[in-house]
Amino acid sequence: MEVIPALDLKSGRCVRLYQGDFAQETVFSSNPLEVAQRWQAEGAGRLHIVDLDGAATGEQTNYDVIRSLVSNLRIPVQVGGGVRSRESADRLLGLGVSRVVLGTAAIEDPALVEELCRIHGGEQVVVAVDSRDGYVATRGWMEGSSVLSVDLVQSMGALGVPRFLCTDISRDGTLTHPNFESLRQLVQATSMAILASGGISSEEDIQELSGIGVEGAILGRALYTGDILLEAAIEASKPR
Repeated sequence: MEVIPALDLKSGRCVRLYQGDFAQETVFSSNPLEVAQRWQAEGAGRLHIVDLDGAATGEQTNYDVIRSLVSNLRIPVQVGGGVRSRESADRLLGLGVSRVVLGTAAIEDPALVEELCRIHGGEQVVVAVDSRDGYVATRGWMEGSSVLSVDLVQSMGALGVPRFLCTDISRDGTLTHPNFESLRQLVQATSMAILASGGISSEEDIQELSGIGVEGAILGRALYTGDILLEAAIEASKPR
């Protein structure tokens, strides 16, 4: 299982939100590149970047920061937040971003997701499944929908998407452990590659996620608060 540090950008700074609430923001650094290079030095094989401003507005506003990160890192970078058009996805992939992560677009414009898979290949496309009580949320988690998470995974898989980033919003930023049962159900029901996010706070959480069979674990707040060390998380992810 791959352990992937998250780097959330807001106004050019590295921040973390509580349950996706923009009013509950903690700033961890004004130098995102320094943070990213730290995770790289500690053994990360990939970085997950979220443009929070883009997620809220639909327009990527941290593009220059993302460009600096991609050009100064050796490890691959996947980027989400506000990727709602082919132009936006093309621009990021043209920078050298390895994967673009689409959330709102998967609900509102599935034809775009299909087009990106056809043009760039499914391996460069990840669909974010951000859910509350089993239902998908969109537009930076600010709007709900009537779409069940498992239904979205299955429908997007049929369009060529091989990989899904699944976040239980109620767990995100809380350090209260992931929603293991929900993740287990998704892995078993869909046989898709699942990246787990939200609430991961210990090496035990990492071990349990590995046992469930998820492909990767996105680590956010727990890394920044020191509740878990990246090297320890990577060690815990290895098969026993």
